[in-house]
Formats: sequence, C-alpha cells, structure tokens
Amino acid sequence: MTMQHTAWKRAIPNLNTPSTKDLKRINGSNSLSSRPARSTANSGGYSITFASPYTSISKSQRQRKILDRDFFMSVLETSVTKRDAKAYMNKFVPVLEKKGATGFKERATQTRPASIKLPTEEAVIVDAPVVQQELTQAPKLEADVAIQLPLYVALVKFRAPQEVSDATLNGVGKTIGQLRKLGLISIVVVDCGLSGQNEAVQRQTAAIQANRIAMAIDNYDAPGARVIDSPLSIDMPTKGDTSPFTSRGLFVGNSNDLMAALQEEVVPIISSFGYTADDCAVKSVNANDAILALTRQLSGLQFLGQPVEDSKSIQTSRSAEVYRLVILDPLGGIPAKNRATGRHLFLNLEQELPEVKNELIASASSSANDSSIDSLQHLDNAELARNVLSLLPPTSSAVITTPQEVANECGPEDNGVDWALVGTRRGQNPLIHSLLTDKPVHSSSLPSERFRPVTSSSGLAQIGSLTTLVKRGMPLTVFPDPRVTPWKPPRAGERGLNLTDPCIDLPRLVNLIEDSFGRKLDVDHYLKRIHGNLAGIIIAGEYEGGALLTWEKPPGLDGSEADNSSRLVPYLDKFAVLRKSQGAGGVADIVFNAMVRGCFPEGVCWRSRKDNPVNKWYFERSRGSLKLNDMNWTMFWTTPRLALDGQKFKDYESVCRGIEPSWADNKRIVD
Repeated sequence: MTMQHTAWKRAIPNLNTPSTKDLKRINGSNSLSSRPARSTANSGGYSITFASPYTSISKSQRQRKILDRDFFMSVLETSVTKRDAKAYMNKFVPVLEKKGATGFKERATQTRPASIKLPTEEAVIVDAPVVQQELTQAPKLEADVAIQLPLYVALVKFRAPQEVSDATLNGVGKTIGQLRKLGLISIVVVDCGLSGQNEAVQRQTAAIQANRIAMAIDNYDAPGARVIDSPLSIDMPTKGDTSPFTSRGLFVGNSNDLMAALQEEVVPIISSFGYTADDCAVKSVNANDAILALTRQLSGLQFLGQPVEDSKSIQTSRSAEVYRLVILDPLGGIPAKNRATGRHLFLNLEQELPEVKNELIASASSSANDSSIDSLQHLDNAELARNVLSLLPPTSSAVITTPQEVANECGPEDNGVDWALVGTRRGQNPLIHSLLTDKPVHSSSLPSERFRPVTSSSGLAQIGSLTTLVKRGMPLTVFPDPRVTPWKPPRAGERGLNLTDPCIDLPRLVNLIEDSFGRKLDVDHYLKRIHGNLAGIIIAGEYEGGALLTWEKPPGLDGSEADNSSRLVPYLDKFAVLRKSQGAGGVADIVFNAMVRGCFPEGVCWRSRKDNPVNKWYFERSRGSLKLNDMNWTMFWTTPRLALDGQKFKDYESVCRGIEPSWADNKRIVD
C-alpha cells in the first residue's frame, strides 16, 4: 500500500496537465544515490553541506554489493551451454564493451578540470602535436559512436499491474534492470485493462501504475525509468485494415521523448493512451495496437505519419532493434491440454498456432464466464505474439509469463540439488534465461517425470513453469500424417512409404543426414535396408531437421512369430539436424515432440554411441537407457514400463544390437 500511495501522489499532477514536462517532473528517473547534496547556512554565516539524508555511505555500498551479487547469481543460475554463451557474446558483448569504454572516457573527460594538467602532459604537447589533436577531438568521436551503437530493445506489455503486489513489482523492476545490464533495454507499455470504466478513471489508474513500475525500476539501479508522454497518434483506420504491417489507425507521431530515453538508457514507461491527429485529444488505445505501432516504428516499417525529427533521434531510431517481445500477464503462458505442465513451454507458431486457436476458442465457448474471459485473453496474447514476430527477423522471440515468475528469486531452501530430476532446476528467471540461451526454462520435449510439482504464487500446486517461449518457428511435415493415418505395423502385402516416393526430396534428405552426422551415406545400401519397413518420416522446415523411423523385426524370429506384427519394434533410425540449426530455434525439440506425441505415443527406441556428446540430451528425454555389454552402444527408449515386459525388452535390445550401418566409409561408428 505504501508504494501505491506514493505512486498516487506522484501521478496526481499528470491527471490535469498531461504534458511531457509534468511527466518528467513526476517520474522516477533519478535514483536516490544520484540526487544532489543539500546545503544549509548556520548562524555563523558559513554553509554546511549534508550528504544524502536517505542512507549512509557504508549502507549504500552494502546495498550495491547485494544487488551485484543477486545479478551474478541470476546469470550463474541459468543453464548456459557453450554454444549459447558464444551466441550471446557475439551479439551483446561488443555493444557492452563499447558502452563501457565510452562511459569511462566520458567520465575521465568530465571529472578532470581543464586547468589541471598531468605531469607528462607538457611533454606530450611539445613532442607529439598529432596526439594532442586526437585527444581534443576524442569526446566528439565517442559521442558519434554512442549514437551508432546497435540498441537492442525488449517491448514489454504489462497487463493488470494493479493486481500485482509491491514486492512482486519490485522483483519485476529488478529483472528489467538486470536485462539492461545484459544489453537489453525495455520499453514498457502499461495495460490496466479497464475498458469498461470512464476515461478519467482509466487515466488516473494508468498514471498511478506507470509510476509504480517506474519506482520499482528506480529502486534497483540508475539510470532507472521514466514515465514519458505517449508518442502515439490516432488517425482514422482504413476500413477492413487487419494486417499488422499497416497502421490500423495508430502510429508513432512524436518519438522525441522515447528516443531521448533510449539514448540515456532510461526505461521508458508508456500508458495505453494516444493523441488524436486532428485535435490532440487524449484517447485510450488498445495495448496490443500500441505494441504493434512501436514495433513498426523501431523496425523501420512505419510509413504513415512520419514525424519531423532531429538527426540524433533519427540515428537512434535506426540503430534500435526490437529483439524480444515480453508479455507480463497474471494468467501466464499459453495453456495446453496435452502437456504435463498444462502450458506450452515452447510454441512453434508455424506448426501449432491453428491448434492453439481452436482449443482456446472451444474453451471460451464452453466455459463459465471467468474461464471464458481467461481463454480469450490467452488467445489475445497468442495473436499479439504472432503479429509482432511477423514484423521481426526469424531469430526474434516472445516470452509470455507471469510477473511472479519474473520476480522469482531463489531462496536458501532452494539450494539443494534433486539429482532425480535430470535437466530441471528451480529459481531460473525466465527473462534472463531466454536472453542468454534463447530457449525455454525447461525443454518442451522433456517427459513429465522430469518435472516436480512446485507451489505457485497463488498457493496452488503446479508442475514446471507457467512461461511460454514463442517463436515464428518452422512448418512441420510428417509422412504419413498420424492425425489421418496412425502409424501402425505394416500388414502383409500392404505397400508402405518409401524414400523414393515423390513426396520426399531424397537429395535434400541425404544432405541433411550427411551434414548432421559429418559422414557420407551409402544411399543404395540404406535404401535397400529400410525398404518395406519404413514407418514414417518427420521433416522440420526446409529439411533443417528430421527423423526417419522404421519397424524392425527382432533377429531369430521364425515360423508364425516371423509374421507376428506385434513383435515389430518401433525404431528411430536417423535423427538429424543441420549443423547451422543445432542448438538454436528448437529444431530438435520440434522433431522429437512430433515423434513421441503424435507418431509413436506408445514408445520408441534408438541407440547411440556410448561416448556421443548428444547422449546427455537423450538421457533427459528418454524413460530409460541401457549400456549394451561388449558393444559401444547405449540403448534408449520412451516406452512406459518397458522393463516390466521381459519379451519386449529383449526384442528392443536385439534390434539395437543387430542394426547394420549404412555409411560409405564402411566404418562401424554410426554417430
């Protein structure tokens, strides 16, 4: 309540005069540590300068160490692979290094008075006039470089912040500050969701909540946040305009305050209001449309109502790049009925969005009032993610999560390690984790046994995370389609699928296998070996990843057993991902999920070399494994309770022992 009351007092001037100056006057862009000292005059006529009245120096230093420790812990708790770390460092570290160097040189120039000279300065001036000229011009060059640096931006839609407690909001502000330290600055759009209220109440609530968010960010670190006047302009929308590439009657008309904040690395806070283009009247706007307008502006796709800006703002706008969309919603990620967590941990829009929309629409039409509203809100979030990502490069992504998970901190009781849960951890911040790895907190292809129940902020038990990582993704092609023709063992005399069928691009498939394994495939031998027992094939994207699955007959069957289809073993013969796509984009998870959920839900087995570095990934996703004696193979399976069925277990093992390799080098090292 204290934070709400303070934000209310700060927001009051903004209600009557919504000008930029007033908003700057009431915002929380200055932290306590940056406020000037006070001076008072005593009876003797001389002045006494007091330090900050809010904290002692030692306490401030202790607080700074605590914040730095929390920041490092948030980063270290993230499970980052070598490939993930390299991808992050290639993109963000050069920017951070240049910013650090620029800041250091600017501070050195500002803190040394012009009248003070270093002991060796005279010699430098006399002996090297060229060096002197470079030194005097350095500040200008650094200023130019600062403008030209790439600026990575996260667009954050914060829905219903009035429902979030002060403690949680402080945690959210802390995370936003940590993202800025990691090179990603946020633009926050406040969505109070009060469309049924009158406009005065909407503006008052939005002003209070915007200042609460600004205060929460200010509490973490300078330069803090700034509540800016809305840069949005409202025009008459074109009839039938539904494309995210067009304005929909809303565009960025005045971006000066927004660009000024980004130049100073201050987090801009924007309420869901805009100004009409004809008479500058303040009107409420849809928060999703506001996010889309900002995306078009920062992506260079706004062609309507281009404002006249100064050269510095134009350069900043051109250097800004929307890297991530974040939707903070108390409802959390996109629900899923067929997931152990009840949520889509990873959402491949190209493949799964139609199914998600159908499920949410059906849920909204058949549920009670509250559940129906929740389903429609989830659908709204999914549509926003799709529209924004359609304007951004394919590498961009969206994170839909709850404020509670973003504010999550690992307490002392969470320091124990549960060795039974391979590949899962608690306490990982979804925003920091996704920035460093570009992956969900928990892999979407993990079996349900890999998640343990945790207590949510509402006190209810939940399994895993409520966060959804959304990507544009790639289409998925499965032959035959298991939704139409379920994968079953072939019958005698029935023609099955072959790799030479017109629906399969065999040269691209061979290239995928050879690129992934780093070996030449003996195509003729391979086609002969799997002819007649090919169960199906899964292709991700344009042959960026794939899996070939077969029905294998255990060796030694004769008589009636040889024709018994129930003895055929479902076998993963090839699992391949192009090297350029390995570890990124979730290609492997997309293919694996299609295999275990749609194609072989009753289970499948495969083998891998014992020293294969991919085995860690296999161990996490299988239900069991067995190192085969006298062979350099490890057998994996996803079949439930396989160890209880002795005959089936023996069949699985005999198949994994007897598969003959089909490599052109004739070596018996398959992987």
